[in-house]
Amino acid sequence: MNIQPGNIVVLGAGESGIGTAILAQKMGWKVWVSDAGKIKQEHQQKLNELEAGWEQEKHSEEKILTADLVVKSPGIPDSAPLILAIKAKGISIISEIEFGGYYCKAKTICITGSNGKTTTTLWLHHILRKAGLNVGLAGNIGHSFAKQLAENDFDLYVLEISSFQLDDMIDFRADISILTNITPDHLDRYNYEMQNYVNSKFRVIQNQRKEDWFIYNADDPIIATEIEKRKPTMRCAPFSIKQEIKQGAFASNEQLIININKQFNMSIHELALKGKHNTQNALAAGIAARILEIRKDVVRESLQDFTNVEHRLEFVAKVNGIEFINDSKATNINSAWFALESMDKPTVWIVGGVDKGNDYSELLALVKDKVKAIICLGTDNQKIIETFQGSVEKIVEAKSAGEAVAFGYRLASKEETVLLSPACASFDLFENYEDRGNQFKNAVRSL
Repeated sequence: MNIQPGNIVVLGAGESGIGTAILAQKMGWKVWVSDAGKIKQEHQQKLNELEAGWEQEKHSEEKILTADLVVKSPGIPDSAPLILAIKAKGISIISEIEFGGYYCKAKTICITGSNGKTTTTLWLHHILRKAGLNVGLAGNIGHSFAKQLAENDFDLYVLEISSFQLDDMIDFRADISILTNITPDHLDRYNYEMQNYVNSKFRVIQNQRKEDWFIYNADDPIIATEIEKRKPTMRCAPFSIKQEIKQGAFASNEQLIININKQFNMSIHELALKGKHNTQNALAAGIAARILEIRKDVVRESLQDFTNVEHRLEFVAKVNGIEFINDSKATNINSAWFALESMDKPTVWIVGGVDKGNDYSELLALVKDKVKAIICLGTDNQKIIETFQGSVEKIVEAKSAGEAVAFGYRLASKEETVLLSPACASFDLFENYEDRGNQFKNAVRSL
């Protein structure tokens, strides 16, 4: 795409905002960065080095409305008054990924889904690096895509993309797109309309050509319905743990079978990560690797020796026979469901935070089966208490990670588990899910 540099306003000075500023400045744009909060010291320094204009703890609307193009942080909702004012003026608002796409000559693999996208992204990146490819990792994870385009020369990018990022992507095209699943999440950002959220996720395939690839979860009922409606025209490679797939991948009789560029198979027991959801993640990553003609022995080895991401079902410590597990990255009901399903000992469950329109009743059967006590970690726990009252022996409320861990230690017995799997966002008591997970781990280690 031929885009003429002019005045660019970057809203938000986090990782993606600074990356945008670096690439924009390199490409001849006049850069202004505006953040309603405080900008980190090192980011201020970088902006000064770039000789970019910036402001913090405010948005100067008059200045912002002189932009030719606005790149906004995915955290800013479309309903924000400033965004409405920019749109009313007819100024284009895009995401950092879209902006990066204007200058990207590399191939891209874009991965989205309500759950499993981080694990799938990291697993695929691990396979491709092991195969010796010159590959970048960006999007909702790792370093900014725009910054890497300005400073590196990768042949291929594996991008984890959230629905918020997809919402502001217009002309961007993925060479390979992956959709892991769709379950209710972030409905507060989509007017509590599930179809709006589904449409957002399906933007991952927009602009794909006939020769591009779409890898998707054939077992997901929402995806299956949408495929029927949309009839995608690119090459499709579904994956399933319930049915045989001719072009794609499936799991059957404890074997993982990938039917792309000659059949590949291995035992599920050899996979580095356990659980049904991780079998699905392995199938998705494996298909993409075989589309790229990565050798079978490399795929096999990489599926065997991958180490998962921090804050995702992460073993922290065993204290006097009680196991503590950090699953802070579980910010929705479905993620918490996977975590509870994989528990094989009586569990004290730490749950709560900013509710995104959760229906906790979906977890009732699992909670009755697996959970002996619940610790609510949030500022408003009413919905959780109302749902699970009577289903567990005890429900208590904690106002900090330290207090939650202390309760967990008291309520669990030897050979039992304390699981932090909040099913909610973290912004009421913590900076983000990493901060929540780190505070939990520090509290466990100081027991």
